[in-house]
Amino acid sequence: MPSAKFRKLGERPIFDTSMLHIALGSFEGPDGEHFERDIVHHPGAVIIVPVDEATDEVVLVRQYRAPLDMELLEVPAGKRDVKEEALELTAQRELAEETGLEAGRLELIGHFYNSPGFCDEESWCFLARDLRPVPGSRHGIEEEHMTVERHPFSGVSEFVRSGAITDAKTIVGLLLAQAALS
Repeated sequence: MPSAKFRKLGERPIFDTSMLHIALGSFEGPDGEHFERDIVHHPGAVIIVPVDEATDEVVLVRQYRAPLDMELLEVPAGKRDVKEEALELTAQRELAEETGLEAGRLELIGHFYNSPGFCDEESWCFLARDLRPVPGSRHGIEEEHMTVERHPFSGVSEFVRSGAITDAKTIVGLLLAQAALS
């Protein structure tokens, strides 16, 4: 016997910013009960795991995050804020902006939903290899003050276990990169 399904009935806009669109969604459960949920629409993002295989290093950025009032060690990443830009172009642009590097080889290694309990943000993860320097062009005060760090790629699991890396997209990206390179 097939299981009953949930059904979206519609949504009503609540609030819009340049990046987020917040709505109240109306749904029907498998038993016919109606319910509402807050939904945050996000344009999506790319994350890039830049690995220098010659030195066994991963390139990370340390960036201030205002919601947490602290700096986090992260993989380079960015919103898909250029309409209809190809994922690979967004990834190359963000990598260059944040790290001053360009990838000779860029491989899509996975994608995931960041927080599907309330938000539709989807992230596409790229492994960047054959890195070479290019001019960077950081945007915004946080990026202007971020630092670029190189760490042993073989030691990233310990960075996660120790709490040195707590950013979810970075943890997922590093795990995907480890799997792709093994």
